[in-house]
Amino acid sequence: MLVTFRRIIKLGWQSFTRDGGVIVATCFILVLTIYLISSLFLLGKVSQILNSRLEEKVDISVYFKEEASDEKIINVKETISQIPEVKEVRYTSKEKALEEFIERHKEDPILMKSLEEVGTNPFLASLNIKASDPTDYQTIADFLENSAFSNLIEKIDFYQRKAVIERIFTLTSSFKKFLFSFSVILAFISFLVVLNTIRLAILNSSEEIKIQKLVGASNFFIRGPFLVQGAICGLFSAFIAFFLLSGVCWFLSPKIEVLFSDFSLWSIFRVHLFEILLIQIVTGILLGSISSTIAVRKYLEV
Repeated sequence: MLVTFRRIIKLGWQSFTRDGGVIVATCFILVLTIYLISSLFLLGKVSQILNSRLEEKVDISVYFKEEASDEKIINVKETISQIPEVKEVRYTSKEKALEEFIERHKEDPILMKSLEEVGTNPFLASLNIKASDPTDYQTIADFLENSAFSNLIEKIDFYQRKAVIERIFTLTSSFKKFLFSFSVILAFISFLVVLNTIRLAILNSSEEIKIQKLVGASNFFIRGPFLVQGAICGLFSAFIAFFLLSGVCWFLSPKIEVLFSDFSLWSIFRVHLFEILLIQIVTGILLGSISSTIAVRKYLEV
């Protein structure tokens, strides 16, 4: 059995090195397929990061009436913090709100002049609430409106932001579904393309396969070299696709950082480097070997 395995591997390697033009065409298709699939994986990771950052910017604020004391607002904060849907609650006093406004608009003389004319602090104490999921804000808003401390609340700005929050959730959800659907469709089309390309490669050996079958060679022995050849093509193509993808990420990363200073494509690639390499190797070997096995099956029926 061991001798048979050695012969199969040897014959598979000989077929890989012998069928130059057809192997190049097969590897080219495999490189494109593996590159696209791994690019979709990387794009999925990028979209997760961007979606997380976008969702972090989404929040709602609860503004309290003038007569609400700091002690009561702190008690409300502790109650809200215990809600399972709430991720974080931040308290901003009237004085802090005024300081932040002045710091943010100190270069605007019109606003500063208007503030001086008011004469008093026009801001209300507030709680800034971040939910664990964008879909939880409605639940939080309903809780606040029907709570025992609703008489302390002046305004909840959820309904002013509701359209934006729902839009963000819809976009992120739709993008995830699109990415998954496109990946499945791409994998299926790629498999058909690779299958037909390898089928053309095996066509050159059809007479040899029939002769082997007629002289008593087992299906395993006949199929083995083509399976090995397909696996070698897939592995070789995976490494080419890996270096191609790493080069693209390294080249594009500084250009993207010009637009988004806190976003590094190269860093994301390095973090998921082993996952990407594993996906590419597994994809390449499976596409190559399975396609070879299916393509050679018709020639075994003698």
